[in-house]
Amino acid sequence: MPNPKCPFHLSILASCCLSLGINAAEDDPLSREALFGDDLPQLSSPSSTDKTGSGIRGFMQFEAADTVASPEHWSKLRARTDLSDSGNLGNGVKWKMGARFDYDFAYAINNFYPPDVEKNQRRDIELRENYIDYGLGDWDFRVGRQHVIWGEMVGLFFADVVSARDLREFVLPDFDQMRIPQWAARAEYFTGDYHAELLWIPVASYDNIGKPGAAFYPMPTGPNIRYLQEERPQRNADNMNYGLRLSTLKNGWDVSAFAYRSSDVSPTFYRQFDGPTVVYQARHDRINQYGSTLSKDFGDVVLKAEGVYTTGRSFSVQDPNVSDGVVRQNTLDWAVGLDFTLPAESRFNVQLFQRRYSNYNPTQIPDREENGYSLLFNTKFIDNWEAQTIFIASLNRTDWLLRPRLTWNFERNWRLLFGADIFKGPPTGLFGRYDQQNRIYSEIRYSF
Repeated sequence: MPNPKCPFHLSILASCCLSLGINAAEDDPLSREALFGDDLPQLSSPSSTDKTGSGIRGFMQFEAADTVASPEHWSKLRARTDLSDSGNLGNGVKWKMGARFDYDFAYAINNFYPPDVEKNQRRDIELRENYIDYGLGDWDFRVGRQHVIWGEMVGLFFADVVSARDLREFVLPDFDQMRIPQWAARAEYFTGDYHAELLWIPVASYDNIGKPGAAFYPMPTGPNIRYLQEERPQRNADNMNYGLRLSTLKNGWDVSAFAYRSSDVSPTFYRQFDGPTVVYQARHDRINQYGSTLSKDFGDVVLKAEGVYTTGRSFSVQDPNVSDGVVRQNTLDWAVGLDFTLPAESRFNVQLFQRRYSNYNPTQIPDREENGYSLLFNTKFIDNWEAQTIFIASLNRTDWLLRPRLTWNFERNWRLLFGADIFKGPPTGLFGRYDQQNRIYSEIRYSF
């Protein structure tokens, strides 16, 4: 996801990402699986979410994207292989290993992007989830590289504060493709209707924002703009991350609260001047986040809400008298949504969201209160065809993203996908600054 503090977008919309699912709590809190099973990924339990002992799983896919703005060019021709395996060592010990391999031919067949961008995005080898699980009575322990998902609104990142993200395609990939696992030790305790989670991340992962000049780099480029190498926190005790999360399921109401101390996964761009040249450097502030989530299944309608209060984060300002170009502010982010199950295997989701600055600086581009909304419609038709459209927009100004998509599951384990990503808005808007990145795309995937 693009940097929520850079001076060229709307801060509240910086949490926007595209999701393909919403999860509802079970009404009958009788077991750990009912409380915290696969239906609630934000409450995922190490012992209840993994399937073990069935060999290598994963997928192979090829993705192509053609950027239609002048000059038209291929912006993605990527082959991706994602592999994982899991097993049971006995005595309550389980394991999982995974890796992902990418090669993007678009950066090999043209010279449209700068050399640093080509080098950064042509090929990737990435460790995915690699961990050991151990269960002891009411306690579950997971140690290793893992996803920690504390919230999941449709189309938005709010309470999902632990995850780092691959943002080299802005907010366009699915959540499961964007998330970068964290090296963490996690302990979960279950008793009755309650669940407690302790989290320690000794070596943190951070958002991958790519290199200047990339299609979706979160900051502008130009002859009088220069970027220093990103400064990431040193790997020491002062920069370790810690979290505590408590949750319960009562009468169908799933409610949680958490506190998280971390080095921000998303960078702030600090500014200085070197003569007529503006010099930026991405750095990661030390922040505190306090949040809550709730959800309730009302039959054909699911209510979900999340809120996060953040302290210690800095934001860019336009005032040239501010020496480093940023000011520290506290923010409150919240979102509320309704998900409707409709006839004919259709679904409609609507959400409202806001970011509010508690000590607003008038030289910021975002307003004191940045408001937005999202709409999702999904339906299945004919045999194995599915259509979906997502629209995310600001209520403060004309700035939006439209994503129509058509999927054909033409054979068992095979899918073919066609879609478009359309941006509109002012140059300083979250979406408008990418109005030259409108694209059509396709994807074919085989899962095993």
